[in-house]
Amino acid sequence: MAVYVGIWALLLALNIQAGSGQMVQMDTSKSGFVGSQVELRCVFINSNPPVKISQVTWQKLLNGTKQNVAIANPALGVSVLPPFKERVSFKHAAVRHRTPSLEDTTIVFSNLQLSDEAAYICEYTTFPAGNRENMVNLTVYARPMTRMTLTTPTIVARAQKRKMTVATCVSANGKPPSVIKWDTRLKGEATYQETRNQNGTVTVRSNYVVIPSRETHKQKLTCIVTYRNEKITDSVVLNVQYEPEVQIEGFDGNWYLNRQNVQLTCRADANPPVTIYQWKLLNGSLPSNVEIKNNTLFFKGPVTYDLAGTYVCDATNGIGTRTGIVDVNITETPVRSHDDTTHVPQEQHNAGVAIGGAVGGVALLGLAAILLFIFLRRRQRTFKGDYSTKKHVFGNGYSKAGGLPTHPPIPKNLQYPDDSDEEKKPAQIGTTGGFEAGDRDFDAESDLKRPYFTVDEGESRDYDERTLAFQYEPESEIADDMISQTDGSVISKKEWYV
Repeated sequence: MAVYVGIWALLLALNIQAGSGQMVQMDTSKSGFVGSQVELRCVFINSNPPVKISQVTWQKLLNGTKQNVAIANPALGVSVLPPFKERVSFKHAAVRHRTPSLEDTTIVFSNLQLSDEAAYICEYTTFPAGNRENMVNLTVYARPMTRMTLTTPTIVARAQKRKMTVATCVSANGKPPSVIKWDTRLKGEATYQETRNQNGTVTVRSNYVVIPSRETHKQKLTCIVTYRNEKITDSVVLNVQYEPEVQIEGFDGNWYLNRQNVQLTCRADANPPVTIYQWKLLNGSLPSNVEIKNNTLFFKGPVTYDLAGTYVCDATNGIGTRTGIVDVNITETPVRSHDDTTHVPQEQHNAGVAIGGAVGGVALLGLAAILLFIFLRRRQRTFKGDYSTKKHVFGNGYSKAGGLPTHPPIPKNLQYPDDSDEEKKPAQIGTTGGFEAGDRDFDAESDLKRPYFTVDEGESRDYDERTLAFQYEPESEIADDMISQTDGSVISKKEWYV
């Protein structure tokens, strides 16, 4: 008995020593998406001397229960069990040979399913070392289906403002669940809901709630779905229908009498567009000179007081009818604005600018002409006075430019009649040294007939002294307040210093 026990102990010791160098190598974890393919690696590290591999078995471990997936046996061959038979195979062909090589028994999963997620065991049965095994965790992901939709194709903004869901973003059947966020300029709020499905996936839904209005029309909503490390975006543009927003344009507060080409236009912002425009005048009918074309009132002819009043425009679309109002008043003259300029038509303004420029140019030319005339007048003056103020002290008024008057030629032989006895008598000289009365009369008459003309002092030297003595009277004395000039004239001291 003691000998038997000793032999068993020896064999057990040898078995432990032989198995100490054997190992099954596997990945700790693997993952893949639904419908994809994944490899589960299993490699046996043998000892030296090697042990004999009797069988390799792949098992699925789920909730503490083992389920055979595939078996490789040197004598019996390879076997894949249902429900994995169509989707699981050994990677290396050597395993499938009649005499298989079982050191590498990696299997390949094709068309992964969510139900494939589990722990998988690769077990080696050897002799005489016994069993060696290892395990890998397989995770199966499900990529979600993401979509974004409008709650209704057409959103209507009602008069009673209330919140409503305008768009929905869904990330369906995802594993793990997604995270949804919104990107938009609209003021609203988002709601979120998660639903766990029987196959282990999660559906996430988010609604965006706003108060529909004219401002929300054509606004963009973007849904951002974050799944693991991926971002999926989808966008929609809101189509909000609303009643017309009406405004009347054209009255600038400066409609005055006789102004031309005035008009009123009814502007309406609406979705859908306005189909009917209706004009009316409160407390009366439209003026007779009004022409209506689409949404515009054209007033023919000049402005009159008849155009004053309250004009109303009703705009109608498929949602409803809204009204615009403007009060028109007529003034006698154009109204000045805050910058103290008159509102006039552009054509009159341009014409006024042109006329003003022309008048300014003429005024400028006139001023230049006056300055030039004054300058030339100044140039005509000298330090000796103005020649236009000369006073002649002798002569008969002929200018020196005209010269002396011509006299008929004197005959060479002059015949004088014999003097009478009376003529031969010596003249009697009075006590005053003058002539007698008859002589004075004769002299006075001769003075009246004496030629009178102007001669410059420089020119007087060219004539016979006797002639000058006969023709000129002695030069009179120049007054103290007079100044003589080089041309024989005199001017006053007052003119001298002008």
